[in-house]
Amino acid sequence: MSYQLNKELYFPPVSEAEDDGLVAIGGDLSPERLMLAYHSGIFPWYSDDEPIMWYSPNPRFVLLPDKLYVSRSMRSVLKKEEFTVTYNQDFEGVINSCKEMQREGQDGTWITEDMVAAYIKLYELGHAQSVEVWKDNELVGGMYGIHLGSVYCGESMFSKVSNASKTGLIMFMRKFQEEGGQLYDCQAYTDHMASMGAELIPREDFLKYLDDIKK
Repeated sequence: MSYQLNKELYFPPVSEAEDDGLVAIGGDLSPERLMLAYHSGIFPWYSDDEPIMWYSPNPRFVLLPDKLYVSRSMRSVLKKEEFTVTYNQDFEGVINSCKEMQREGQDGTWITEDMVAAYIKLYELGHAQSVEVWKDNELVGGMYGIHLGSVYCGESMFSKVSNASKTGLIMFMRKFQEEGGQLYDCQAYTDHMASMGAELIPREDFLKYLDDIKK
């Protein structure tokens, strides 16, 4: 049975997670608890009709900057410069667009109103970051996540036109690598991120990247 959180700022070791990665249930979305979770290799993922659920899957799905795959067609898109990419210019626009995006095979969204408010707070505190992709001055793609030094925990992305989110990811990853970034945490497997070069690694290997941040 999963650990039931209370008001104490605590998570059990991720080694005690269930087979699906569930570590604990309950607690809150305070900035302190969220940042403790991310530094511990844990993230919240739940729906409106569920209690807060905290996961640390094994294996972990990650994208290493030097493994980023840019297809020939995407290189052509980038060369045309049809998109403009900015950083931390419209965090609320990005997270709300991610929330409203209809995704194949999903009924509703896991980005609840409470989640939106919590991550906007993290953005205001300097922990969360966004990438915006614009076309003709319209926000057409982007992503947001938590920045932990050399690790970036990607939360969600959206695309209103073809190749917008891919452009945002590629431009971000290049910038991230230049600034010393070592790992983009995708959390759970998706075909989209696999096509960009993401891979599954043991949770223990992922946690080593987080440990290096603390040293």
